[in-house]
Amino acid sequence: MKANNVKIEELSAENWYECCQLELTPDQKEFIEPNAISIAQSKFDATLKPFAIYFEEKIVGFLMFSTEPEELQAYWVYRIMVDKSYQGKGIGKAATVLMITHMIKRLDITRIAVGYHPDNKGAHHLYESLGFVDHGDRFGREMAVVKEVTST
Repeated sequence: MKANNVKIEELSAENWYECCQLELTPDQKEFIEPNAISIAQSKFDATLKPFAIYFEEKIVGFLMFSTEPEELQAYWVYRIMVDKSYQGKGIGKAATVLMITHMIKRLDITRIAVGYHPDNKGAHHLYESLGFVDHGDRFGREMAVVKEVTST
């Protein structure tokens, strides 16, 4: 799927290693697992779908979501990250919109949820701007926000 100069493609033998090389800023590292761990997790949990985020044909980010409903009767976004060199360009938001569109088209969903650390202001701003709502749900050290969607 593609929007402007951003596209997402399923992780493959051709793009997984580049996703492992992407980096966060030092202050973001406490909020998200390394991509290599997420990729390994997807190999042991078949319900997780990892994707590479491309900007102008270069891999600049990684995302992963669940294809089965979980807590809160929602499909969960497990990871969204953009390399530190490409942050602040709207790539994360464009990729998230593409991911939501993909989920709606491929899955019979009514809710999408994502968890993040309450101190992660970037994640908070992104999800709030896309219509995710905080209903007070907490899982360990993370808060969960939910977006109601309509399948088409």
